[in-house]
Amino acid sequence: MAKESTAIRTMQNHKNRLQLEQVQIAGNLQQIEHKILVLSGKGGVGKSSIAVNLAVWLSKRGKKVGLLDIDIHGPSIPKLLNLENAKLKGRDNKIEPILYNDTLKVISIGFLLQDGNTALIWRGPMKHNVIKQFISEVSWGRLDYLIIDCPPGTGDEPLSMVQLLSNAGGAVIVTTPQQLAVVDVKKCLTFCRQLNLPVLGIIENMKGFVCPHCNHKTDIFKGDGGRQMAEDFNVPFLGSIPIDPNMVPAADLGKPFISCNNQSPTAQSLSRAFEPLLQSNKRQTKSNNKEQIKMRIAIPLTGGKLSMHFGHCEQFAILEIDSESKSIVNTELVSPPSHEPGVLPQWLAGLQVELIIAGGMGQRAQQLFTQNQIQVVVGAPGDSPEELAAAYIEGRLESGENICDH
Repeated sequence: MAKESTAIRTMQNHKNRLQLEQVQIAGNLQQIEHKILVLSGKGGVGKSSIAVNLAVWLSKRGKKVGLLDIDIHGPSIPKLLNLENAKLKGRDNKIEPILYNDTLKVISIGFLLQDGNTALIWRGPMKHNVIKQFISEVSWGRLDYLIIDCPPGTGDEPLSMVQLLSNAGGAVIVTTPQQLAVVDVKKCLTFCRQLNLPVLGIIENMKGFVCPHCNHKTDIFKGDGGRQMAEDFNVPFLGSIPIDPNMVPAADLGKPFISCNNQSPTAQSLSRAFEPLLQSNKRQTKSNNKEQIKMRIAIPLTGGKLSMHFGHCEQFAILEIDSESKSIVNTELVSPPSHEPGVLPQWLAGLQVELIIAGGMGQRAQQLFTQNQIQVVVGAPGDSPEELAAAYIEGRLESGENICDH
């Protein structure tokens, strides 16, 4: 019996940990508007350089950006941003990302290694777990864009990332013109289709050489592999990026090329390739805003009525309200995860809740909900969730004293 009880407790603890991770992932992703994976089926095509320059370009455009390096065995983001000596720190049970500037946050396994010669000899499950931690345990905060630099190929890391994100905005595919690269990169496009991951476009890197003296461009790799591939798969072709001899020393010094050589033909080609990504996401956001005419209200319940003590509730009623007609279009009863500090705010944020109607709630809990962009109304009467929601949307909800302050 003792062994059986221990096994049951172990299984329950494991279930609780998984549930907490799901809550944390949902809470973090809720705060990130656009998630873009940078992929390539071939190594050595300049994929990490494209990811870094895209993140810095977006940051320079005033966007709040996160750059996540999930190349576990060959992280190059710290080197490309001159952050090799940076080390991750924790605060409030969260990992704090490294700040490259005021609007760009960076996470890489390279920040956890002893030095640049350390080799990580990991199988798939360990890689999946650390990638999951980078989503669930990092304090990303509000971001306009999360740029994810994936390792070459279609293996564990990009697969884990797509599964964890569940609703990624799409992928940017990087190739070079020659057929040897194109053959492998085509597999990346098939990978995206099989996982229903939208392809935002193809960038053809190393398309010719630009002379630093006269700016004349000479093709090194013959053909138009990237453009032809975009036509064959019916996806956008974002542009060709020529080689500039100043890119290598800039990368070695950790200076993103697009910011330190912004007048060069190569930097201008990068900007032209990135611009459609920004415009595409603007159109997507505008379209989504037209569709989001509903709001979601959460009401804690005990015995089918409003729970007067928020932390003691048995269930939550999640009510979906049509903002135009001011009517309840759906009501769902859900069981909450364990009532541990910080769990419920992230869980309800992951359910896209915008408002909580409560009887009593402590000040600290109210602060946590506010941090997760959830409004709180306290002191509501002990009515049914439908009665409370109707009173709120009609402007006649009367709130009294907050009877709980712990």
